[in-house]
Amino acid sequence: MLINNMNKTQKIHKKVNLGVLFVIPALIYMLVFVGYPIISNFILSFQDVTVQTINQPDKPFIGFDNYIKFLGDPVLVRAIINTFLFTVACIVFQFVLGFALALFFNQKFTLAKPIRGLLIIPWMIPITISSLIFKFMFTSNVGIINEMLKAIGLAPIDWLLQPRIAMIALIVANIWIGIPFNMILLSAGLTTIPKTLYESASIDGANGAQSFFKITLPMLKPTIGSVLILGIIYTFKVFDLVLVMTNGGPVNSTQVLSTYSYKLSFSLFKYSEGATVANILFVILFFISLIYIKLFFISDTMDKR
Repeated sequence: MLINNMNKTQKIHKKVNLGVLFVIPALIYMLVFVGYPIISNFILSFQDVTVQTINQPDKPFIGFDNYIKFLGDPVLVRAIINTFLFTVACIVFQFVLGFALALFFNQKFTLAKPIRGLLIIPWMIPITISSLIFKFMFTSNVGIINEMLKAIGLAPIDWLLQPRIAMIALIVANIWIGIPFNMILLSAGLTTIPKTLYESASIDGANGAQSFFKITLPMLKPTIGSVLILGIIYTFKVFDLVLVMTNGGPVNSTQVLSTYSYKLSFSLFKYSEGATVANILFVILFFISLIYIKLFFISDTMDKR
C-alpha cells in the first residue's frame, strides 16, 4: 500500500512538473509583452518625457505631478464621462439584441444556421473597415442615412459634426459590430442547457416566461458574466472606431480615454501625460475586473456551499 501511494505521488509530481513546463513559455511571453510595457508605462507617467527630453539618458522625475495636473483637466473629465456613456449604452443594446437573437436562432427552423452564420460577418470585418463604412453612411452630403431621411421628408443631420449627436453615431456603429459577439457566446451557452429541464418544466405547467427566468437565466449565469465582462473591457478601451469616425471631435465631444492618451502622446508629443491617461484607463479596468471576480466567482463559491 505504501509503495502504491509513493508511486501515485511521484506520478502527480511528474504531471505538475510537466504542466509547469507548458506554462513557462506563456508566462515569459506575458512578462515580456504585457508586464514590461505596463511597468514601463507607469514609470513613464512619473517622469516629464517630451520631444525635448525623450533622448536624454536620465529623464526628469516629477513624481505625481502628471496625475495632479489632470485632476483639473476638463478634457480628461469629458473623456471619462464619454467612455462610461459609450460603454454602458453599447453594452445594454448589444447584450439585449444579442441575447434576443441567440434565443431566436436557438429554435430549430429552416435556414437558422446559415442566417446565424451571416450575422457573424459584422464581427469578422476589421473594425477599421467598419468604421470607414459607418463614417460614409453618416456623412452629411452623400451618406445613406441622410438620404433615407430625405426620402421620408425629414431634414438631413450633420451626424459627425454636431457635438450632441456625434456620440450617437459612434454608439450605433459599435452596437452593430458587437451584436454578433454577444449572440455567438450566448448561443453557445444555450446549447449547454439540457432540453430535459424544459420538458420537465413544461410537464409541471410552466409557461415560456417562467422557463426563461427559472431555467435559462440561472443556467446562463456564468456565460452572461463572461459576455458582460469581456464586452465591457473591449468597449471601454475602444480606440480605432472613434479615431476613424470622429478622431475625438467635434470639440472633444467624442473623446474617450484611449484616443485622448493617443492624442497626448503622438499628436502633442507629451509622452508622460499620455502614459498617465493610459494608466487611468488601466486602473479603471482593473477595478472593473475585481468587481467581476467578486460578483461571480465569490457568488459561485457560496452557491456551491
